[in-house]
Amino acid sequence: MKSATLIVTSLFVLGSLNWMIIAKERVLKTGRTVLCELAPRDPRSLMQGDYMVLQYSVAAAAAARVPADVFDGHIILTLNENDVATFQRFDNGTPLASGEVRIRFRRRHQGFRRAAIQLGAESYFFQEGRAQEFEKAKYGELKVAPDGESILVGLRNLELEPLPRPTAN
Repeated sequence: MKSATLIVTSLFVLGSLNWMIIAKERVLKTGRTVLCELAPRDPRSLMQGDYMVLQYSVAAAAAARVPADVFDGHIILTLNENDVATFQRFDNGTPLASGEVRIRFRRRHQGFRRAAIQLGAESYFFQEGRAQEFEKAKYGELKVAPDGESILVGLRNLELEPLPRPTAN
């Protein structure tokens, strides 16, 4: 009986993990590219190595207007001709206009600071010693699915050129 329970539980866990991987792969393949301007960030963690804390300007603009009782939902971003996003409004269920994209957010309290809006990936890890390469980052490149789920796929410089991807050791 114990081995049957273990097998069923293991199959459920593996199935769930595979389902999440498939969902993320679908966003990567079919999601819309959205470039979010980065606000100033901290490029180092002593415990984790080199990384950047990503703070998106659109998230800061939304955080300034989020109602106190809202902790997750969707915001609407307007994209320019280069797919650079600006905060438009909170999602109220109306259909999207041309050039708009819906993206999911979560609001989290950060110590004594004001609650922050998070869009998904708020950190970007890279190989130790490569911090100077990533200091040029001005935009986070996200892939956004129609349901608003997003995945960070890279960073871009001021000229919107992709920065090199971190390499594995």
